[in-house]
Amino acid sequence: MQEPLLGAEGPDYDTFPEKPPPSPGDRARVGTLQNKRVFLATFAAVLGNFSFGYALVYTSPVIPALERSLDPDLHLTKSQASWFGSVFTLGAAAGGLSAMILNDLLGRKLSIMFSAVPSAAGYALMAGAHGLWMLLLGRTLTGFAGGLTAACIPVYVSEIAPPGVRGALGATPQLMAVFGSLSLYALGLLLPWRWLAVAGEAPVLIMILLLSFMPNSPRFLLSRGRDEEALRALAWLRGTDADVHWEFEQIQDNVRRQSSRVSWAEARAPHVCRPITVALLMRLLQQLTGITPILVYLQSIFDSTAVLLPPKDDAAIVGAVRLLSVLIAALTMDLAGRKVLLFVSGYAMGWGPITWLLMSEVLPLRARGMASGLCVLASWLTAFVLTKSFLPVVSTFGLQVPFFFFAAICLVSLVFTGCCVPETKGRSLEQIESFFRTGRRSFLR
Repeated sequence: MQEPLLGAEGPDYDTFPEKPPPSPGDRARVGTLQNKRVFLATFAAVLGNFSFGYALVYTSPVIPALERSLDPDLHLTKSQASWFGSVFTLGAAAGGLSAMILNDLLGRKLSIMFSAVPSAAGYALMAGAHGLWMLLLGRTLTGFAGGLTAACIPVYVSEIAPPGVRGALGATPQLMAVFGSLSLYALGLLLPWRWLAVAGEAPVLIMILLLSFMPNSPRFLLSRGRDEEALRALAWLRGTDADVHWEFEQIQDNVRRQSSRVSWAEARAPHVCRPITVALLMRLLQQLTGITPILVYLQSIFDSTAVLLPPKDDAAIVGAVRLLSVLIAALTMDLAGRKVLLFVSGYAMGWGPITWLLMSEVLPLRARGMASGLCVLASWLTAFVLTKSFLPVVSTFGLQVPFFFFAAICLVSLVFTGCCVPETKGRSLEQIESFFRTGRRSFLR
């Protein structure tokens, strides 16, 4: 087991100063109880994840409908269906790549808001599609928006959340993504496929409206030398009755020590490369469990099995179970800890929400924007390979072969969790980063 972060002293962090002030978690928790603005800011941001989850599974009811279409311009063959399902992940990979630049150039909040442009355009193309190219382009654009938000939103949420509730708030991106998927499945029971695309525009517009009134991340503002604006943002998030000066000074000290961007030479330093490696491997293993192709082709999978209920109903039931599981994870993550849930729970309670949270928690501040984009890029390139090959593999070898592979990856993930994943429950981002820097115990040993 790794040594606890609390009590770890080093040149960059002293957990117990001579006159210890109230911990930032205690102060922030009081402010949060008195002021709910941090929850409002989180909600505004994670509407992007709702749109992402909605767009990801859009093909689940649409592919069967287009395979039965009498319009020759819209009728899908199996090969075309595999492209329609998988091209989203290529767009998401491009979005993750762009996040490596936009996350640090525009900031977390503006990058999330920028994602609304390709998202709205993509839904409009699919709603008015008169040929396969419009469907594929619309799918790619919504994927680009999803990849951008997947890299930016967890970072934004982790940087504005107090340590005491960061686990719960850190689970909200996955919670909203699952809720978006469930909404798509539910609306798929009622609406034709074109109107499903029209309905996808609503959360995008609401996100833009709400985020216009939300502050940027205090850590990002400090990294740009906008100290007064950062203090105002932190005070707004914590509430007028909360004393934020000690927390602000801790964040300010950490940002000053890392005022410059990390170079490729510095990226090879253990305190930088180890947390990036942990985050990257978690994202790869998360995708290799097969979650993306399963969700993208969920209704088609049920079509090929001897289930009693109609495939549309089965897909909606899966969405409801996923939503309940992520909700339980959000409520228990700060009590049970991240590693416990990774070990004892399924995807929706463990590897779904926790990998996003841990990615934003363990990445060093100087490399957070670039590294989160790299993680999302690698994740979605892996998802593309799996999603594009899923239908051909099933047609050639049967449904059992990919699922045996996914099961084997789940076993590998358990070993990786036990050996390499740190427990970050209740610790500030500065404490987590300092622990990697001190080298008292390597998480990768």
